[in-house]
Amino acid sequence: MISNTIDQEIKKAMLAKDQAALRGLRAIKAALLLAKTEKGSAEEITEETEAKILQKLVKQRKESSDIYKTQGREDLSIIEEEEIEVISQFLPKQLDQAEIESIVAQIIKDSGATSVKEMGKVIGLANKELAGKADGKLIAEIVKTQLA
Repeated sequence: MISNTIDQEIKKAMLAKDQAALRGLRAIKAALLLAKTEKGSAEEITEETEAKILQKLVKQRKESSDIYKTQGREDLSIIEEEEIEVISQFLPKQLDQAEIESIVAQIIKDSGATSVKEMGKVIGLANKELAGKADGKLIAEIVKTQLA
């Protein structure tokens, strides 16, 4: 569980007066706390759920950073990039494109998919297998190119 690690890292960042790390760590802690207290959630959060939460945080910050860049606000974009760097430290290692392509090819072979019509089924299987290890958008693009 990364909750304990986050608390220790927050203390370190406070002592080091590292504002970028502190922002990112506090965002993680808030998201995890929110997930724990959500109505209908289990008492403890699984590592898979933690990874999904962290991926969501990274995705939100990437989108914000892109928006800031298009609007010419590099100062705000830099803040988002710093937070992405901090949050990414707690994510599992992301697979590169070649590794994802080989896994998707195997999934297509195993599922017997032959056309673009079966893309949804393949993406679902790929997302389950690659959860936390690859971006969903990249998975979808690879599935589309391999089935086309």
